[in-house]
Amino acid sequence: MIKYQRLQWKTAKRGAIFNMDLLKFFTAGSVDDGKSTLIGRLLYDSESILADQLEALQQSNRKNDDGTIDLAILTDGLKAEREQGITIDVAYKYFQTDKRKFIIADTPGHIQYTRNMVTGASNSDLAIILVDARNGVVEQTVRHSFIVSLLELKHVVVCINKMDMVEYSEDTFNKIHKAYSEIARKLHLKEVTYIPVSALKGDNIVNRSQNMSWYAGKSLLDHLETIEVNEDEKSVQARMPVQWVIRPQTDELHDYRGYAGRVLSGSFRVNDKITVLPSGIRSEISKIETNMQEQDEAYSGTSVTLHLKDNIDIGRGDILVNSSHEPIVSQSIEADLCWMDTKPLDTSIMYLLQHNSKVTKCKIRDILHKVNINTLEKIETDTFQLNDIGRIVIRTAEPLAFDLYQDNKLNGGAILIDPRTNLTVGALMFRANAEE
Repeated sequence: MIKYQRLQWKTAKRGAIFNMDLLKFFTAGSVDDGKSTLIGRLLYDSESILADQLEALQQSNRKNDDGTIDLAILTDGLKAEREQGITIDVAYKYFQTDKRKFIIADTPGHIQYTRNMVTGASNSDLAIILVDARNGVVEQTVRHSFIVSLLELKHVVVCINKMDMVEYSEDTFNKIHKAYSEIARKLHLKEVTYIPVSALKGDNIVNRSQNMSWYAGKSLLDHLETIEVNEDEKSVQARMPVQWVIRPQTDELHDYRGYAGRVLSGSFRVNDKITVLPSGIRSEISKIETNMQEQDEAYSGTSVTLHLKDNIDIGRGDILVNSSHEPIVSQSIEADLCWMDTKPLDTSIMYLLQHNSKVTKCKIRDILHKVNINTLEKIETDTFQLNDIGRIVIRTAEPLAFDLYQDNKLNGGAILIDPRTNLTVGALMFRANAEE
């Protein structure tokens, strides 16, 4: 109870910090590598567990071999997960420290849940990949690392877990470090940090371990609190898909015409020259409103209403961009595809493609290859099955204004929808303009 009261006081204190950074990260690893235990330890040792959660944890019959509480209970939300001791769905957890707020996605490690992992990873800033110190780098490690590279995550933390089971051996850590470095080189992973941990015992999770004096780096939490991830806000690629055209047409607001949406990336300022795509018509911003208040600038992630100096025919699905850094406009796009449906890809039918607020019909013009994501080998195929990943060329009914995924993830991705079922069947990452 004392711990909970202390947590309440700390939470109230933190509640006054409205502009605190947010870090979104996900965990991935093979079965029994300890993903859920690591997250549980992170929450438990950082005192981010509420009283009812703590009580349920203490009363649980699920214990570790040494009689301690099984912290994986905190993230194994589904009954099937608790019964099997595995992660099936993506479990989201929220917590904060004095330095930063966090959203954690605990993703499945099983091959049959690849689509769940892609879902959890797609909105993340950072990936934590767990490697069992006893087993080293395995096929699933390669699989998860490939997905990280596919989704262009710039920050990767390799947690070499269960160090307590290899007597906290520096040699074991160094061997795994060397083996994974080769994978990172092949996949062009940009920033990789290696941390030896024991999620079960708490070594190097929140506090530095006394059992590994040879390790001079930060604990996992310290690394997560201090890493710089706010890169999109500095992007020069200002993008705002139009969600709604506001025309009250009342006596009081007879001439009011605003374009409402969320700024995907970059920023807009009053008097900026903008282009409306896909039409290509240009104008300038005359006014920016947020919550009925005028602002000088609109930043990435904020919902705003933009006013233009010219009356232009603009509708939902159009996108406003800065004229100095315009995206690609095309109807033929080369894209990476992660197939998420139990029904295979059917190249004979029209799918719906949703790119931000724009929905248009599309056809799969060509299947270039799929990837064996255990070996990274490219394989010729004429279809995609559940969880397959590969590259295709699509042809859309209307022009799309998009960036390449590697340059601007927020404007470089889309989803495929089966019009027969209205289900999302695929995730797309745009890689090239395929216009002939």
